[in-house]
Amino acid sequence: MPTDTHPEQGRGSEDADRRWLGDALPDVALSKAQARVVDVIVRNPQLASYAEIAQIAERADVNSSTVVRAAQALGYRGWPDLQRELRARYLVQISTEDTLTEHGEHRSPLHDALTHDVENLRQTLESNSAAEARAAIDALAGARSILVVGVGSFAGPAGVMAHLGSTLGYPVTLENRAGVHLATAVNTVGPGDVLVVVNMWRSTKQVIAAAAAAREAGATVVAITDMRRGRLATSIADHLLIVPSEGISFFQSVTAATSVVYGLLAGMQEAQPERSRAAIRRTQQLWRDLDIYLD
Repeated sequence: MPTDTHPEQGRGSEDADRRWLGDALPDVALSKAQARVVDVIVRNPQLASYAEIAQIAERADVNSSTVVRAAQALGYRGWPDLQRELRARYLVQISTEDTLTEHGEHRSPLHDALTHDVENLRQTLESNSAAEARAAIDALAGARSILVVGVGSFAGPAGVMAHLGSTLGYPVTLENRAGVHLATAVNTVGPGDVLVVVNMWRSTKQVIAAAAAAREAGATVVAITDMRRGRLATSIADHLLIVPSEGISFFQSVTAATSVVYGLLAGMQEAQPERSRAAIRRTQQLWRDLDIYLD
């Protein structure tokens, strides 16, 4: 059962209590009962991030439906949606080493990793509507060019998107570095272009700044991220796809993000079927011409 630990414990101020939340809890009118739910969340980061809804209700001395209504009043679809946001922010506040303690020992690391990713995939399905996915696909299918950005572990799904998108005949490039490489890549995008950002867990300062610059230049920004609030989600992204990224050890999982990428690619293929088929045929011929694969 989660215990009440706090990244800012001992400072004793309300500002310190709220620091881990960032802009996750907007300043909106709440009933007294809903305000007690928020108070429990603010003062108990670990509990709020992992507890069942009944535990939150008990701490706040309310019923479970009040917890749901509080989440909805804050702009979320319900308690699971809010808790995903809380968990993502809590994991950012603790150290990478502390995540080892947070997850504890495993009965079977492989079994636990697979089980956890099944849950991440289920949550991803709940977090993104068909309409939201379709809007992102339409933007990608109609793009003049597509730049996909992801660094570190998140370069994995970014690389999959760039590689397979190019195979489908789309003008896709990948930038999985930072610094001057990222600046040069983003400097080429503008109106009619799409920037896809894969950024989860800790927000990468250079990636967020680059996305903001692309948006200012007139590009459309598609964000694959684990937070529904924050600068990337609320003021930069034109299309937002939410994916849980928590793993079972010190590292984050990119399984859900990669599955989202596969879905976007499938939609892009359906949107431009003739171009996609022609590009795939050319690719297959190049494989033969270059003698890439064993017979």
